[in-house]
Amino acid sequence: MSSIQTKTDVILIGAGIMSATLGTLLKELAPDWEIKVFEKLDKAGEESSNEWNNAGTGHSALCELNYTPEKPDGSINITKAINVNEQFQVSRQFWSYLVNRKLINNPQEFIMPLPHMSLVHGEQNVKFLKKRFEALSKIPLFKGMEFSDDPEKLKEWIPLIMNGRTSNEPTAATKIESGTDVNFGALTRILFDHLKNKNVEVNYGHKVTGVKRTSDGSWELKVRNASGNVESHIAKFLFIGGGGGSLPLLQKTGIPESKRIGGFPVSGLFLVCNNPEVVAQHHAKVYGKAAVGAPPMSVPHLDTRFIDNKKSLLFGPFAGFSPKFLKSGSNMDLICSVKPNNVFTMLAAGAKNMPLTKYLIQQLMLSKEQRIEELKAFVPNAKSEDWEIVVAGQRVQVIKDTEAGGKGTLQFGTEVVSSADGSVAALLGASPGASTAVHVMLQVINKCFPEQLKEWEPKIKEMIPSYGMKLVENPELFNEIQASTSKALQLNDGMPSQLEGQGVS
Repeated sequence: MSSIQTKTDVILIGAGIMSATLGTLLKELAPDWEIKVFEKLDKAGEESSNEWNNAGTGHSALCELNYTPEKPDGSINITKAINVNEQFQVSRQFWSYLVNRKLINNPQEFIMPLPHMSLVHGEQNVKFLKKRFEALSKIPLFKGMEFSDDPEKLKEWIPLIMNGRTSNEPTAATKIESGTDVNFGALTRILFDHLKNKNVEVNYGHKVTGVKRTSDGSWELKVRNASGNVESHIAKFLFIGGGGGSLPLLQKTGIPESKRIGGFPVSGLFLVCNNPEVVAQHHAKVYGKAAVGAPPMSVPHLDTRFIDNKKSLLFGPFAGFSPKFLKSGSNMDLICSVKPNNVFTMLAAGAKNMPLTKYLIQQLMLSKEQRIEELKAFVPNAKSEDWEIVVAGQRVQVIKDTEAGGKGTLQFGTEVVSSADGSVAALLGASPGASTAVHVMLQVINKCFPEQLKEWEPKIKEMIPSYGMKLVENPELFNEIQASTSKALQLNDGMPSQLEGQGVS
């Protein structure tokens, strides 16, 4: 047992995009605060934030059909699409601030312009997409969206998907040039390099094994370091941003807000193509509709990706099940997360979601050739030898009792759980996660530092000019922000596809 004991202002658990974002915000708002980070792996951004563990969509609801459900009367509910887009605009503003202040450099290392498209087949789905397009294209946040059900136009937009298609089934797509591909792994590493320059102590190979409240209301952590010794670290404020690993640590705090919450782990796989000839034929993120009974996170999509200065294609995700809460986790994670206070919530969720469980098991049993057959519904001429399987990150969906869904409701989204006194906050859930990290971390700041907010507000507005306003209600401000963030992030919205081919210039 080590005798090391330290006291600090803030401890962040997990070196992913959420801790990176919160740490960077706090260093701007309270430069004198001492911040420590503990990460059990040997570098930043290795779990959910890693570029191979998520789709890098820069979720802004430009193409994700599950954000625009059809109402019983046939109209389209665009509320969530507007909210998610607003939240991504907040991320763009904060990243632009960091670039303009030269706190981070080379935005093209983590964000690239890329058209976002939605694609549907069948008469009913084409009608749905047309209605969605008509509803969204009136909103300034979605300006520039195009719709087409003309096969010749679709061949222009998505040759790889349209070539070899023999069915006469009605097909339609929407396209918007202002989408992006975001490398959240690269962004996470860039932000942690910045934090180290700001004297934030980042400890890799350190696993938090215990969390308890001290008599003065601080939080004491037991941390096993890389040598196997256990250290004690005390902080006034604790943020648990350990991806799927957040739930067990939140449970250790014992706060009332941690009760009756469970987690349902879902794993994923992608097919990846690095063949330059195939890659050159596709330049977009194209989202389809989820199969009936499939969870929203399994919406099939064919994405152009920019990773390590190279262009590749990803198709998926194929959902699966593993009891681990992290890729680097334990097969006991799910069982150990069941506690007396959440066992009935978990059982209710299990009973309610039998079709989902069945679907995940079926997905898990697919062979590579069966996955290629699913790909061929998107890319008719796909050849198995051009594609390889990559295991994506683990996601832990939140299970809780809600008024709307009753006991054991499975939540699809990102949630902040914090104590009444604001001394501890944890992030749970999955998509749209990383894309909305700045918005979510501002929520944490609002909940946990109410006394400082008045003093901090001018600085927050400097970093995020739209703070406290809705861009959807301020079209002029949106146009101004869209132009300034595009310039700062070197996006030049609507940039031609000159990056075709293997290398990115």
